[in-house]
Amino acid sequence: MPRDRTGEEGAAEQRRVWDLPTRVFHWALVLLVLASYLTGEFWRGVDMRWHMWSGYAILALVLFRLAWGLAGTRHARFGDFLKPPGEILSYLRALLAGQAPASAGHNPLGGLSVLALLGVLLLQAGSGLFASDDIFVEGPLAGLVRSATVDWMTSLHHRAFDLLIGLIALHLAAVAYYEAVLGKRLLCAMLTGRKPGLDAGQHGSVPLAALRGLLLLAIAAAAVVALVFGLPAWAA
Repeated sequence: MPRDRTGEEGAAEQRRVWDLPTRVFHWALVLLVLASYLTGEFWRGVDMRWHMWSGYAILALVLFRLAWGLAGTRHARFGDFLKPPGEILSYLRALLAGQAPASAGHNPLGGLSVLALLGVLLLQAGSGLFASDDIFVEGPLAGLVRSATVDWMTSLHHRAFDLLIGLIALHLAAVAYYEAVLGKRLLCAMLTGRKPGLDAGQHGSVPLAALRGLLLLAIAAAAVVALVFGLPAWAA
């Protein structure tokens, strides 16, 4: 099966594609989703506050990524990787033929994956704020809505989790295909921020981009803190 030679490791000069905020977001999200999964499904003996805190952190990261998709560097922006249906179908046909066109940032299918994961994570973390197990654990906003709404949000929280697991499995399978079959080093690129042989464009000042990302993350975290702790106190 033919490979896109621009994706082969060491084939050409490495160009910077992924900025530091995007990479930190990606790997922090991986760790937090894993922590939420373990504390929610297996480590029943631990204080469930750990599960709730990881959920708050995930919500802050998702809010940050939504803002970074509008105000971030070139390849972090939604406008760079969210493509029209015709372009997505064209890319899919090429992919099935074993010849994926080179993409500096996310390819058209990868862009859909990003959007789907962010949407489900937002649904998962948001519904958890209202969820309750009727025994020990209750979301911080559960007391602000009717019991029927709490029940619905709890069911939604569990259903969204199943959908999230499916999307993660699909994402991992796609990464494995790109790595093993097409020879594209996606994991390495998300670690180093660089891809070979592509004109990735300009990011501007690296320190300024990092500071802008840190500021947006701080705003997202403050918004979550205000929602989780300020809103219940204000409503009371």
